[in-house]
Amino acid sequence: MNKKKNGNDRRYLPVLSFKKFFKPGRLTIVNRITLYRILIFPVLLYFALSGKETLFVIFFAVNLLSDVADGFIARRLKMETETGARLDSMADNLTYILAFTGIFVFKWEDFSPHIVSFLVFIAFLVSTVILSLVKFKRFPSFHLYSTKIGGYIKGIFFITLFTVGFITPFYYFMIFWGILAAIEHIAIQLVIPEMQSNVKGLYWVCKKKNAKGKQQV
Repeated sequence: MNKKKNGNDRRYLPVLSFKKFFKPGRLTIVNRITLYRILIFPVLLYFALSGKETLFVIFFAVNLLSDVADGFIARRLKMETETGARLDSMADNLTYILAFTGIFVFKWEDFSPHIVSFLVFIAFLVSTVILSLVKFKRFPSFHLYSTKIGGYIKGIFFITLFTVGFITPFYYFMIFWGILAAIEHIAIQLVIPEMQSNVKGLYWVCKKKNAKGKQQV
């Protein structure tokens, strides 16, 4: 019982704990890049709501590139941490809000004929967060391979949307992949007893679980 009260059990961590995030020495170069994505959120939201499409697209593209950069640097320099994973997930959630806001403000005419599939896609994304908050009392930070690939697909689609235009086959490919990734995300949450960060995918989770079962036997 004392171990849980001391905070060793991650299930008892609060949803957001900024004191834990910002302890001296925890803000690595990777975390600072991620922190930029969080702090720039209100600026990008202002650009979108005030109709400044060009500024919104430029800074949103920088946001996407910084997301790629912090992930690459973290893996390259072996700087993947629990703090970084949770900060990155927070930044990803804010990026989704910005993307949806930009679509509704600037490109709703293109999306309105596909409203049903778009709302289904959003529902799956939101359900992954709600399930995590209900079961684990914190935001998810899995960083699955499927969601990483999906993030690249969404980023390319978004930039293409504002430069070339709405490409229907590409849109449905993005939606299909995003829903599959969300289903995998939900399945993992139902399998694991406590939240984990930097999980590769359902296959690796099941493999690890089976290995532990064999060791106990």
